[in-house]
Amino acid sequence: MGKKKVTIPVSIGYGLTDLMGGGAFTIIGAWLMFYYTTFVGMSPVKAASIVAIARIVDAVISLFMGSITDHFYKTKLGKKFGRRRFFLLVGSPLMIVYALLWIDGMSYAFYLVCYLMFEIIAALVLIPWETLPSEMTKDFTERTKLSTCRMFISALGTFLATFVPGRLIKYFGDDNSYAYFLNGLIFAVLFAVCIFITYKVTWERELTPAMLEELEKGQTRQSFADRILALRNMLKDYASTFKIRAFRKHLAIYLLSFTAKDIFNTVFVFFCVYCLSISSSQAADLLSLSIIGLPITLLAGFAIIKFGPSRLYTVSYSSMILCLAGFYMIYLYDPSSKIAIMYVLAVVYQMGRSLLEFTPWNVFPFIPDVDEAVTQKRREGLFAAVMTFGRKTTVALATFIVGIVLEEGGFVKGQQYQSPEAISVIANTLMFGASALLVLALIFAWTFKLNKKTHGVLVKEVDRLKLNGSKSQVDPETKKIVEDLTGYKYEKIWNQ
Repeated sequence: MGKKKVTIPVSIGYGLTDLMGGGAFTIIGAWLMFYYTTFVGMSPVKAASIVAIARIVDAVISLFMGSITDHFYKTKLGKKFGRRRFFLLVGSPLMIVYALLWIDGMSYAFYLVCYLMFEIIAALVLIPWETLPSEMTKDFTERTKLSTCRMFISALGTFLATFVPGRLIKYFGDDNSYAYFLNGLIFAVLFAVCIFITYKVTWERELTPAMLEELEKGQTRQSFADRILALRNMLKDYASTFKIRAFRKHLAIYLLSFTAKDIFNTVFVFFCVYCLSISSSQAADLLSLSIIGLPITLLAGFAIIKFGPSRLYTVSYSSMILCLAGFYMIYLYDPSSKIAIMYVLAVVYQMGRSLLEFTPWNVFPFIPDVDEAVTQKRREGLFAAVMTFGRKTTVALATFIVGIVLEEGGFVKGQQYQSPEAISVIANTLMFGASALLVLALIFAWTFKLNKKTHGVLVKEVDRLKLNGSKSQVDPETKKIVEDLTGYKYEKIWNQ
C-alpha cells in the first residue's frame, strides 16, 4: 500500500474536530458562568464549582485515555475502526449533550452531571484526535499543514462561538435565556457533523513489528496483582514524560498561557457589563473580533516554519499584555471614545490570542519524536493525556478561584449594578491575573529550542540510530541539540 498524502482537503477534514475544541470551550469560558449567575440564579462560587468539579474528575479520566488509546489496537473494535479513530466515531452522536448545558430552570445537580458528561465526551474525542498528526505523517511540513488547518478551523470555531451568541442575544434580548439554549443546540449538531467527517478522512500509521508480535501472542488473563502492577507502571510512564526537557517547557508555556486566556474569557463579559457599562451583546461583538484569527493563523503557519515557535510566543504574549493594560486604562479613565478604543484593543488582543492558541498545538506533534530518541517508543497518547490532564486541572482551578475572588469581592448574583468594590475586583482580576501568567509563559518561551531546524537534526539522528549507527560517531552539534531537547546526556538516550 502506497504512502497516503496529507492534502489540504485531508488537513481540513482533520481540523474540523477543533471547531468543537475551539468553539465549545470558548462559549463555555465566555458565557457559562455569566449565564448561570444571571439566568439560573447561582452564586459565582456555585457556578464556578460546576466547571471545577467536572474538570477535575474529567482530568483524572483523561489521564487514562492516552494509555487506553495507545493499547486499543489489541481489541476487536480497535482492529476494525482504529485505536484512535474509534473514539471519534463514538463521540460524534454524543455531542448532543452540549445542548443540555443551556436549559434554564434546572437543578444544580442537573447542570453538574450534564457538564461532567460533556467534558468526558470531549476528552474521549480530543485526546485520540490530538495524536493523529503523529500517526498520519512524520514530515515536519505535512504535520504543520495539518496543525495549521486545525488552528485555522479552531479560530473559525472561536469566531462563531462569539459571533453567533451575540446575534442571538441581540435578536432575543439581553434578558432572554432562550438565546443561550438555541445557541447550544446549533453548536451541538455542528460539532457532531464535524467529528464524523474527521473520522472519515483520517488514518493511522501501520502497527509496528513489536505491536504485531504482541497481537500474535494473544491476550493473557491478568490477575488482580498484575493489574495493580500495570496501573503502577502506567503512572510511572506518565511521570516519565516530565523527564523530557522540551516537554516540560512546552507544558509550562501551554498551561500558563491558556490559563491566562481562560481568566480573560471568564471575566471579560463581567468586565464589560459591570466595569464599563457595556451590554452583553456589545461584549459579544468585541469577542467576535476573534475572526482576525483566521488570516493570522494562516500567516502563523508560514511564520512558525521560518522563525520558530519562540518568536511567535514572544509576539503573542507581549501584544496581549499591552492590550490588557489598555483595557485597564479605559476602566480607570473612562474616555469618551472608549467603545472605539475597545474595538482597536480587541482586534490586537485577538491577534495575539490566535498565536497563543496556534503555537503550542503546532509544537506538540514533534514532542513524541524527542521522546522516541530516549525511549525508542511512540507514546503520542501518553503525552496528549498529560497535556489534557494539566489543561483541565488548571482551568478548573482558575475558574473556581475567579468565582471565589468575585464572591469575596462583593459580587451579587443577578444584580444589575454591583458595588464599587466588586467592580474593582473584576477589573483587577482581568488585568493582573491574566498578565502575571502571560509574563511567566514568556520567560519559559525565551528558552524553548524546539523548531524546524533542531527537530530535523533530532529525527535524522534517530533514523541513523535505527539503522544501528554507532553513538560514538555522533557529530558535536547533533549531540548538543539532542541533549538540549531531551534533557538527557547523549550516552543515556536510545537505550533499552
